[in-house]
Amino acid sequence: MPQTAQPASSRPISGSAAAEAPRLWAVVLAACAGQFLVVLDVSVVNVALPSMRATLALSETGLQWVVNAYTLTFSGLMLLGGRAADLFGRKRVFLTGLALFTAASLAGGLAQEPWHLLAARGIQGTGAAILAPATLTLLTTSVPEGPARTKAVATWSAVGAGGGAAGGLVGGVLTDALSWRWVLLINVPVGVLVLAAAAWWLTESREDSVRRLDVPGALLVTLGLGAVAYGIVRTDSAGWAAAGSLGPLAGGLLLLALFVAVEARSPEPLVPLRLFRSRAVSAANAAIFINGLAMFAMWYFLSLYTQNVLDYTPLQAGLALIPHSMTIVLGSKIAPFLMARTGDRLLAVAGAAMAGAGYVWQSTMDADGAYATTVLAPGVLMALGAGLAATPLATIATATDDPGEAGLLSGLFGTGRTMGGALGLAVLSTVAAARTDGRHDPASLAAGYGSAFRAGAVLLGACVLFMLVALPRTVRDRNPAAADPAAAPTSAEAPSAEAP
Repeated sequence: MPQTAQPASSRPISGSAAAEAPRLWAVVLAACAGQFLVVLDVSVVNVALPSMRATLALSETGLQWVVNAYTLTFSGLMLLGGRAADLFGRKRVFLTGLALFTAASLAGGLAQEPWHLLAARGIQGTGAAILAPATLTLLTTSVPEGPARTKAVATWSAVGAGGGAAGGLVGGVLTDALSWRWVLLINVPVGVLVLAAAAWWLTESREDSVRRLDVPGALLVTLGLGAVAYGIVRTDSAGWAAAGSLGPLAGGLLLLALFVAVEARSPEPLVPLRLFRSRAVSAANAAIFINGLAMFAMWYFLSLYTQNVLDYTPLQAGLALIPHSMTIVLGSKIAPFLMARTGDRLLAVAGAAMAGAGYVWQSTMDADGAYATTVLAPGVLMALGAGLAATPLATIATATDDPGEAGLLSGLFGTGRTMGGALGLAVLSTVAAARTDGRHDPASLAAGYGSAFRAGAVLLGACVLFMLVALPRTVRDRNPAAADPAAAPTSAEAPSAEAP
């Protein structure tokens, strides 16, 4: 496989240019392996939740926080992770995040009390937040602009989508064959193997322009998101008007407002507010946030529906979701081919509309649903739409003419996706709980899960309308430098990191 030179703005740490130029296959392999692990752990626990509850005596709220402890720290600290990759070196940050993630997986698999598991999941999310932005940054700063980068980003999107989708199967097999603990412990040998390979093959690079980390900003956004999610979860038992719900919600919104104020005044902000003057950045990140509100919860509710209503074993539930896994990967892989013919915007809109149609169909589930018509067909429609939408939105959101912002834009995109997923799970779980009203018979549970999918369909419909209006229509709209040749970098400057 041919080698590729470092972008001009990425300063190699040591050694000759030839020795430092990373092999494309090693970059893509490491980036995809890291992405697969962090996304897998968002969903792999879903099938294992009933077994976790039985072993550790977790409450319904505790079950949600097994998922949310990971996704909230993941989303809240991802911007910090992206900035750290630009400052301290992409290889170093990649290895640090992967090591922390692997160690936390070991701790979670050995948990003896509910708080042990929740703490380990939070630390796992922290490691994922450090690791995940570095995976996409490795691609956008190392793979040459053009079809090669488009294919690399599509592969990264497909692997990420496959990680989320394969979680059900992996979790089901491990829970049935061994125990729920192995859905976490399996990360340990895989993480060690990827650590060794990445340490050997990857080459270090970083940006001279990034000087410091905005730790106060990272803490404010993480605590703010956590408080908002906690307030939403509390509405399940306390109601929307109770102090136990309104207090965390108000406190979280205040912290997020303080975050914006800090970013406006900071000389080196975690999120430079000027980025949102770009139509591409602001619209694509808003779209992925709204998509995340709906799409993340699909795997959670399908896992619960197949086990709690259709009485599948964990293994059967995992096997039932294999077609969903294959379809979402297929959608991500064919997206570049379709993007070249329809454009980024139209494909993203079509994917979200397709997923919304699947959500409407899925909302008709009942206690006597047949697999083919109640799980397979609507699930494949949802998964295909999600896969088709992911690559164009990632391409638009990470387009930049400044490779020094590659890690930041990658972190911003990942934050929007996982933040939307965490808050969406909290909201849709509350919708489902309100419909069941404490009843746990199959018919009531199916009705509750159906209500959650109807709410998700509304969110996806709103996302379709938003993208039609807000997403840029052309490359010229997406990249201001393309509209002004004088503003474009010369061949002597850093090459554009914009995905075509």
